[in-house]
Parts: sequence; structure tokens; C-alpha cells
Amino acid sequence: MTGLPLLTSLSKGSGCGCKIQPAVLHEMLHGLRIRGGNELLLVGNDLNDDCSVLDIDNGQLLLQTVDFFTPLVNDPYVFGYAAAANSLGDIWAMGGRPLMANAVFSWPLDVLPLEMARQVLQGGADCCAKAGIALSGGHSIEGQEPLFGLSVSGICSRAELKTNAGAKPGDILFLTRPLGVGMLAAAHKKGISSPEQDQALYHALQQLNAVGDKLGKLPAVHAMTDVTGFGLAGHLLEMCRAAHLQSWLLAESIPRIHEAEPLAASFVLPDNAMRNWNAFEKYITLENQSVFPWLVDPQTNGGLLIAADPASESDVVQVLSQMGLCAEKIGGFTETGSDSEPRLIVQ
Repeated sequence: MTGLPLLTSLSKGSGCGCKIQPAVLHEMLHGLRIRGGNELLLVGNDLNDDCSVLDIDNGQLLLQTVDFFTPLVNDPYVFGYAAAANSLGDIWAMGGRPLMANAVFSWPLDVLPLEMARQVLQGGADCCAKAGIALSGGHSIEGQEPLFGLSVSGICSRAELKTNAGAKPGDILFLTRPLGVGMLAAAHKKGISSPEQDQALYHALQQLNAVGDKLGKLPAVHAMTDVTGFGLAGHLLEMCRAAHLQSWLLAESIPRIHEAEPLAASFVLPDNAMRNWNAFEKYITLENQSVFPWLVDPQTNGGLLIAADPASESDVVQVLSQMGLCAEKIGGFTETGSDSEPRLIVQ
């Protein structure tokens, strides 16, 4: 549609990169943290987990999440699909199975046509259909910035719930999909991306983390979370804090989107990348400087981080390989040092 503004030009941030920066969010939530552990609410917001979790009896748990963001691509269908996939990922990241979804939608009707809005919603509906659920309702407003996402309800058995707090000393770490989405999206928004880079970006954004349902059934998997706006370093440190452990990473084993390599070399990074670094720098020992862009790059609909028992590594590798996902160990967990602060050591 010629003459219309590009979707990415209408928002300050983009995708999960538009999250409120960690330090500001921490201050904002002061006094508002809700812990799980009461009779029904098992997981609240105190450990930054992916979903809130309610015990609904008979060993079954209700998982609830909401996630939305502004456009990170100019294709409205891909934007809608990516936002839906990212929202559904919260359920899978806790070992659950999505049941239903409702849309959260804002659209500038005086700037962009209804047909484009329909394409966003169609992308979201098609993603939900791929996941085997219905986009069954929602709420919309007329706003200055386009945004889209889902409120998703899911279910899992109590025995299969995976939080971000379950890692144990000696556990090994997997990342199911390669990094680089934030850099590709930054180049796309600046209009400097190649067709190959845009294709790689669109492909990454439309992948589903449905493997989380299968991983939830493996006792060897002790903890999971998805990698989104705070980048690999930020979400891994959340796992460390929740489990009172520290982690190490093998820089050369971290999976990377090939088309993002030249962007990393040129430091084509979204704004939130440096905000992530400023928030987490004091907890990171960076022995390999070349991996810096990949640690802080905010992902949208990124892969799953998995903490697993090394004695059952082959079981995890088999599930990941069957799904065509990255199945190489990228690091692990150890006890914290004498200062008891969670740290990330990148070798």
C-alpha cells in the first residue's frame, strides 16, 4: 500500500525490544510483588516467571499470561503472527499446553487502513490455529501506536510444571533456537537489511516453541524460560537468581542466525541491547568479548533456555533433534561464589 507510513516508523521501540528496561521495571514493581506458595496461587510475579500459575485441583494447574508489543517488521501479517507466537511461548516455556487466547489490539485508525489491521489479526489467528487453539476473543482500542498480542490460558499437570527457579548445581544448559532477531529487526527498521536478512527475520519470528510441552514431560528438565526482550544474559540471570546459582556459557557454542553475523560485527544493535548490558553488566564476567552482541540482543519470540540433568542429556537431545531444534549444550550451572551473588561467566 503505497503512500502509507511503515509500521516500524510508528513506534519508538519494536517487538520485545520495547519492554521497559529492567532497572525501571524493578523500581516500578517495588511493593507490588506477589509470591506464590499460598493454597491456590503457586507462581506469582516475584521471580519474573513466564506465567502465573493457579492450582485448579486434581493435580492440574491453570497457566495464565499476557504479552503484546509494537511492530518490529513492516509486514502486518508477520507482525501479527510473531506477536501471537511470542505470547503462546510463555505457556510452553513452563511445560504447559495452550487452551485458548484473546487478543490485545491497538490500531491508529486515522493513519493506517482497516485492511492492514485485518492482516495483523489474520496472522495472529493463523498462529493460534497452528498451535491448535482458537483466537476466541479480545479487546481493541484506537491508539497512536499499533500494538498486538495475546492473553493466553493454558494447562499442565503439577508434576510437569517447569519454572525458571528449578535449576540445580551441575545442570547443563540448552538454547533451542539461534539468536540474532533483535539485530535483524534493527536493520529492518533502519532500512539497511538485505532481502536474505529480512527472510531470516521473518522465518525466526514465525517459529513456535511447542517443544516446551514435550520437554515438560521429561523429569530430567529442571527449569525453563524463553529468551525475549532482556536477551540471553538477562533471562539466564533471572534463572540464576531464582535458583540461587551462577551460570557459565561457552561463547562459541551459542547458536546464532547466520544472516545476523555481519550486523553483530558492525554493532547494528537495537537501543534495548545497551540498556540490557547496563542492567546486567555487574553480574557478568565476559572472558570472550566477541560474544557481547549476542548476549544482550533482545529477542522477540526467541527460543527456550533449558536447565537439564547431565545424566539424562541424551533424552533432551533426542526431543530437540526430533523437532529440528538446536541440541548442543551451551553452558551449565554451579554453586554461587562466596558473595552469594548470581553471576554469569562467559568463556
